Amino acid sequence: MFAIAARELGYRISIYSPESDSPAGQIGDVEVTAPYEDLAKIREFARSVQVVTFEFENVPSITTEAAAEFAPVRPDGQVLHVTQHRLREKRFLQDHGFPVTPFRAVSSRGELELAARDLGLPAVVKTASFGYDGKGQTKVRSEAELGIALEALKGAEGIYEAFVDFEKEVSVVAARTSAGQIAAFPVFENSHANHILDVTFAPARIPPRLAQEAAELASGILEALDVVGLLTVEMFVTRDGRLLVNELAPRTHNSGHLTIDACVTSQFEQQVRAVCGLPLGSIEQRSPAAMANLLGHLWLGGEPNWPAALEDPSVKLHLYGKREARIGRKMGHLTATGSTTDEAVRRVVRARERLGIR
Repeated sequence: MFAIAARELGYRISIYSPESDSPAGQIGDVEVTAPYEDLAKIREFARSVQVVTFEFENVPSITTEAAAEFAPVRPDGQVLHVTQHRLREKRFLQDHGFPVTPFRAVSSRGELELAARDLGLPAVVKTASFGYDGKGQTKVRSEAELGIALEALKGAEGIYEAFVDFEKEVSVVAARTSAGQIAAFPVFENSHANHILDVTFAPARIPPRLAQEAAELASGILEALDVVGLLTVEMFVTRDGRLLVNELAPRTHNSGHLTIDACVTSQFEQQVRAVCGLPLGSIEQRSPAAMANLLGHLWLGGEPNWPAALEDPSVKLHLYGKREARIGRKMGHLTATGSTTDEAVRRVVRARERLGIR
């Protein structure tokens, strides 16, 4: 989707991926298939382009450092370094005065027990690195389950987070240029199933005051990290009306996919504009909208019934070109617009339900 947006703006696109025939590679002019750790290939790739960006944050630091020798990497390697490691991310946010859930670094039974005494139970224990969509997370409800959490870490560094009794989760996708221009999309409200984003809609059902605060938080984090590109800030809305920053993602985000059909400028075009030195586009939302993820289990009975999903003319289908459908794998999404957010959510959920009707 980023490559399509870049193509529409007249850019030629080179893709570097460990796998051939990647979704972006299907759109790009050139697809280089090699491991991220092949620094000779990375340097050769960077020599051939004018700017480098990425679509997920689990890229090794040495990779971005090698690319930066020959082309600007946006966001830069320091942003990746902070956001790909939960402890570094939480400490950065805390040190810069942003509200976060209470946390402790843990790597042993003793540290887990001390964290449980200090922060209480229940809690969530996560691996510090390489976790998303609920991977590397264990909910701990009692002291008896601390051993399970320790075993799940498999010797890796972990983070113990106090459990937040939140009302809802929201996210803000915002962009920043090298000149310091910032634009934040309307706040998205997210619901999850099995730790994976299920449905997103915008505008979020929160008071205008809180929506403004969420946008200001995102802008402040963009500036503190000196991001050039896109940053997604996931937040909890507590039951007493406060915002807590949960996670950062220095890229376009699943919750922002509805911007393709609902906003003047999509999050993907905004990323192109930000990393290529163009002025940012309007983030105006034309109408309330909702997005529903399409996961691999929908293919278990064969090809989903796309005509049935698209019976509603307000529904749009976006498939990613992934070759293999697996349970839990994001294969595409549906979006719908409506006169209200409730109507948009109803339309997109009903469209997804019809996929199984033959």
